Amino acid sequence: MLSVRLSVEQESALQQLSEETGRSKSYYVKQALDEFLEDRADYLVALAAIERAERRYNSVDVRRKLGL
Repeated sequence: MLSVRLSVEQESALQQLSEETGRSKSYYVKQALDEFLEDRADYLVALAAIERAERRYNSVDVRRKLGL
């Protein structure tokens, strides 16, 4: 179990979103946390690759390699 203190603005925005969509505030907090954790993990993987001086590809090269 975890308790989090939100600012008045965050609580208000979350309450409004919850009321407009019929989903719980917990649903949106969990969804936001999942997205943050995934983004943070991706960032740390990329940072580790940079630190190991692994070869990096730009988006043009990736598209070409994938035939896009």
